[in-house]
Amino acid sequence: MIEETFNKIKNKIQTTTSITAEKKSELLTLLSALESEISALSKAQSEHAESIAGFVERSAHEATRREKDSELLRLSIAGLTAVPGMPKMRFG
Repeated sequence: MIEETFNKIKNKIQTTTSITAEKKSELLTLLSALESEISALSKAQSEHAESIAGFVERSAHEATRREKDSELLRLSIAGLTAVPGMPKMRFG
């Protein structure tokens, strides 16, 4: 399920027209690093890893929307970074 979620997110980032190629590259790089971390976590804590993947999916959705809502994006990133065990990364 986690792999499926990350593949869905990658596809969404790659096909969106609402962000620049530079931002797509940045997001895909962050996503790859995060996917490695979450895959390792899923071996020991599968439910926790699935929760984080869900937060990542929501954040990616907000980041790639055509009509961005800055408050929803801020909230999705805040939720993602507040998850216990979430790898520390710079988003946005």
